[in-house]
Amino acid sequence: MAGLVLKLAPKERILINGAVIENGDRRSRLSIVTPDANILRLRDAIHPEEANTPVRRVCYAAQLLLSGDIDPAGARLSLLRGIEDLAQVFTDPISRASLTEASEALLQDHHYRCLKALRNLLPREDRLLATAPS
Repeated sequence: MAGLVLKLAPKERILINGAVIENGDRRSRLSIVTPDANILRLRDAIHPEEANTPVRRVCYAAQLLLSGDIDPAGARLSLLRGIEDLAQVFTDPISRASLTEASEALLQDHHYRCLKALRNLLPREDRLLATAPS
């Protein structure tokens, strides 16, 4: 059986198609068989106050799109612009591949895949910001 398998820790929360679901007291495993379900582990979520860098802001926008908190029609263009802005800074091949994957996923309405590709840039951004002169 194909699909996504989620392994949840006790009391772990996930967002599935806009509904927050909390696991019970024991570890569990869920098989998501519905294609294109919007799923986000809340432990992986970027909170609004954490969206304080260029990559984190674009990731947060993708997360809002995934969770259904913003209108997909208006958000797509804004998110594509954000990805294009990041492409002006992240010019190395690995970052470019992540940005290309994010753009393609967004255009195919695969919002989780878009967010996942964008999150690949977070460690690189952290390194760049750590070495930036004050």
